[in-house]
Amino acid sequence: MNGIGGLLPVPFGMLGSVTYRLETAMGALTVDHMTASGHEWDGLVRIWRETDAPEGCKVEIIEGIVTVAPPPSNAHNDIADLVQRELYQVIPMQWGIYQTLGTAVPSRDGLYIPDIAVAPKAVLRAEEGNYIPAAAAELIVEITSKSNASNDRIKKAAGYAQAGVPLYLLIDNWAPGGPTITLYGEPQGDVYRVLRAGKFGDQIELPDPFDLSLDTSEFPVG
Repeated sequence: MNGIGGLLPVPFGMLGSVTYRLETAMGALTVDHMTASGHEWDGLVRIWRETDAPEGCKVEIIEGIVTVAPPPSNAHNDIADLVQRELYQVIPMQWGIYQTLGTAVPSRDGLYIPDIAVAPKAVLRAEEGNYIPAAAAELIVEITSKSNASNDRIKKAAGYAQAGVPLYLLIDNWAPGGPTITLYGEPQGDVYRVLRAGKFGDQIELPDPFDLSLDTSEFPVG
């Protein structure tokens, strides 16, 4: 392993009808884009599972491309902790809050690792392996990083909407006009409606079943 920016030790070859090739760590693997179904989806998931990334990196499948993102910043982790602490005050005992949970959207060739996923514990206990259907999540939270903010804003947002995730909270530390918080809901196809929008320091109201006024005054920038 050469570390970030080096090469990932994964095999070349053919897997069913899906072709893949080695790239750099930040661009990981590219796959011929098609709607993954049957063995194509299984092949993507196998590549995802076998990708040997540096410790702390996030490996995801985004529109048929296996990507590797660098470890998040201290500010990113601080925000995730602040959000998680507030969510624990309002969710029922039968739900869990997870920071490394795979959420799958096969219809968009996607397998994401959201920064926070709120999902019933029963779903995780019923599913074998290391991911669940994204549709099972009650809330997804993504905190943008400088290197991959566009994925959270566009591609993953469309995937979560298509899966029917009822609430998607985007905390965008790298928004062009300054850090913002946007709560999306009422998914239709691959599009969300904006329910709330504000900037760092505002209170963001999460509706039922959370009924939470999320305090963002301590969110660090960077």
